[in-house]
Amino acid sequence: MTSIYEPRFTDAEKAREHLEALHWPHGPVCPHCKSMNATRLEGGKHRPGLVQCNDCRKQFTVTVGTVFERSKVPLHKWLLATHLMCASKKGISAHQLHRMLGVTYKTAWFMSHRIREAMLSDDDSPMGGEGGAVEVDETYFGKDQLAKPSRLPIRNMNKIVSLVDRATGRSVSIVFTDELNAENIAKLLYTRIDRKSRLITDEAHFYKRPGKQFAKHESVSHARKEYARGDVTTNTIEGFFGIFKRGMRGIYQHFGQQHLARYLAEFDFRYTNRIANGVDDAVRADLALKGIKGKRLTYRRTNSAALA
Repeated sequence: MTSIYEPRFTDAEKAREHLEALHWPHGPVCPHCKSMNATRLEGGKHRPGLVQCNDCRKQFTVTVGTVFERSKVPLHKWLLATHLMCASKKGISAHQLHRMLGVTYKTAWFMSHRIREAMLSDDDSPMGGEGGAVEVDETYFGKDQLAKPSRLPIRNMNKIVSLVDRATGRSVSIVFTDELNAENIAKLLYTRIDRKSRLITDEAHFYKRPGKQFAKHESVSHARKEYARGDVTTNTIEGFFGIFKRGMRGIYQHFGQQHLARYLAEFDFRYTNRIANGVDDAVRADLALKGIKGKRLTYRRTNSAALA
């Protein structure tokens, strides 16, 4: 088990070495021209970890071109924050990070959103495949639901559609901004799921027509109190929704509507890379650290509605 007192979580130089081992296993790579012909700049006149490319002559460190770039927060605190977010099944609040890392609340909040950006998956390959099964379900979640979940009208809530590949355990969730109908759901399913797959849903009417394009479409009727018929069940995806909602209500408590997609990415990342899929806390954190590359996130963009 990884301890929060390991050297890379308490020493900035050890943290840099760990990050370089993940991103540069064969030596420094220039983020500007991709050349590996580089020289490390040693001595007191240069900041730690500085490298110069011998081809384009530009200087860089392992954090250039990542969500950690230009941050004044020591690198070991970034690695500790990443580990804590990856090891906490339902997440960890910015207030808790603020207390544990010894940074301001505003800094902890911004760090957590940068780490969520690193958790965003670049994998857009279709789920399922021949012989595979994909569960699909929708849920509703609103800002006010955190305080009074049973009283908020559906029209005032965010529509979320999630997909879980039973074979790989991969989870993908989308904040659905369009109307939930057969045409719009079809666009999502045809893009995200291999049509040779079994499609497993509840009895919602908008799955029926798109479901005919898959190898098989099976559903359970919650209205008739049916939750499983052999292996036809949406219990896997309902379990994911349970973790997500308990985390949002119990840990985060408040969230901006424009940030919901990032929170979903965080829960998708942990669910996809969970112990049941053979991924422990340390490996999960390293996967998140590998995801920091090419994902600059400024404070202005963090507060924008670009991901809403």
